[in-house]
Amino acid sequence: MIPKRVRCPQCGAMTEYKTDNPSRPFCSERCKLLDLGAWAEERYSIPGAAVSVDSNELLSDGGADDVAHGHLPPAAAKRRLNS
Repeated sequence: MIPKRVRCPQCGAMTEYKTDNPSRPFCSERCKLLDLGAWAEERYSIPGAAVSVDSNELLSDGGADDVAHGHLPPAAAKRRLNS
């Protein structure tokens, strides 16, 4: 069976798309990491409505302090207190 060949999404080089290529669909670990870095730097985006995020939600770890300070929704707070 002839292995399927695809273009690397990062550099465009032709590469074999097979299970023993840990970087697939990329041609190399370098291209895979470059793409991951682009996502991390938010150079790619998925279209959609803007979302507002409360900074307290980002810092919350779901612990008892979060329940006491009202940082969890009521149902989650109740489950946390009962566990």
